[in-house]
Amino acid sequence: MKILLTGASGYIGKRLLPLLLEQGHEVVCCVRDKRRIPSEGIYNHQGVSLFEADFLKEITDVSPVHDIDCAYYLIHSMSAGIKDFEIMEEISATNFLSLVSKTSAKQIIYLGGIANHTILSRHLASRKKVEEILASGTVPLTAIKAGIIVGSGSASFEIIRDLVEKLPFMITPRWVNTRTHPIAVRNVLEYLTGVLLRSETLGKSYDVGGADVLSYKEMLLQYAEVRGLKRFILTVPVMTPRISSYWLYFVTSTSYKLAVNLVNSMKTEVVATPNNLREMLGIVPLSYRKAVQLAFQKIEQNDVVSSWKDSFISSYADSSLFKHIDIPSDGCFVDRRLKLISANEEQVLNNIWSIGGKRGWYYADWLWGLRGFMDKICGGVGLRRGRTNMHTIYNGDTLDFWRVLAADRPEKRLLLYAEMKLPGEAWLEFRIIEKEGDKYLQQTATFRPSGLSGRLYWYLVSPFHFFVFNGMANNLVKYTRAI
Repeated sequence: MKILLTGASGYIGKRLLPLLLEQGHEVVCCVRDKRRIPSEGIYNHQGVSLFEADFLKEITDVSPVHDIDCAYYLIHSMSAGIKDFEIMEEISATNFLSLVSKTSAKQIIYLGGIANHTILSRHLASRKKVEEILASGTVPLTAIKAGIIVGSGSASFEIIRDLVEKLPFMITPRWVNTRTHPIAVRNVLEYLTGVLLRSETLGKSYDVGGADVLSYKEMLLQYAEVRGLKRFILTVPVMTPRISSYWLYFVTSTSYKLAVNLVNSMKTEVVATPNNLREMLGIVPLSYRKAVQLAFQKIEQNDVVSSWKDSFISSYADSSLFKHIDIPSDGCFVDRRLKLISANEEQVLNNIWSIGGKRGWYYADWLWGLRGFMDKICGGVGLRRGRTNMHTIYNGDTLDFWRVLAADRPEKRLLLYAEMKLPGEAWLEFRIIEKEGDKYLQQTATFRPSGLSGRLYWYLVSPFHFFVFNGMANNLVKYTRAI
């Protein structure tokens, strides 16, 4: 069977792809920029091909996908903005439907949100509208609608994790008493694969949930129990959505845009309407506690397959990120360090590939932390995003307040682009080069200022750069301790 998979580099898509390949399907992965896709790993599987398309624009060439049997729609724009995500979602769904209508597809499978309450948030109303658009075409739609998805790297799980791990005592708004229906990510994947070209599910819409219906407060406290933590929650009657959003933004790794949309959604009860899909597919729903335990097994084994933070849309509403892969030279400030590698070259490469996150930046981590805090204060992403895996990294991954543009281990090169708030643009590049028979670490920081404010910024931080960048380069070639 030939399947079109949109959102192939997203949180669910990355987990669904290997399951489809294990079942023997041929998968066409729809991506907005092929440069983001790693040159190794599952995307090199003989059953995988890439189709470059941006559904915010009309797709004219359907030849690579004209003979597909089924198409998954896993595109989601909630974190792309506060004001215009509904418009983006409608445009994307309309263009996707136009494309699939020109193929031989017999089914569209859509992962949406539970939206059966009388009063819906903008996010859930948008998800419902997308379902209506997809159902309006000639290709039968099967809609799988979930609430909070619990798994390592999911946005909801990581937010709960940040809150509970960091705050022994929480003062929370009333929305923590709202009921919701969490579901383990592996149950979601079972539903998505189970309905594939199953005739009874064509033209149908199903709510799916786990074994428990819980309030957000109960989810926080049960998480704490699983982790062996004692936590206290005080609910106050008055806390505006704006204050709630700022609270989430400063305490967790979420962006402010996503925090606003999440808070608005959390005021709406999200509980699945009973149906026969679970029995039809023979799925056993996991409890919330079990889902949390399984998520931490993946985290402790450093086996997190995907994270919401690595989603392309989490930073850019278009395909503009990789236009920065060519580092400019004109009008730029450059800090370049060249350090002789006298020890093991492979260890230095491992150090580069493990930079950021828990390991830190090898020198003056408190200054990096201060810079991250300042970035949060200014509305930026800060350092809390960390990294998805401790030792592996791919194009497009987040790395604290950087984004990975190129992670080419055979070429011994890592290129990062700054997503912090800056009066300009910044790149940080690490290379291992050979010079006169010796191996060197070449570390280059490039800053392209925007106007006078950008130039003043560079001169102000240059004294810190002298110590931080020099210390970092020195330790990268010396550091041998594993974590």
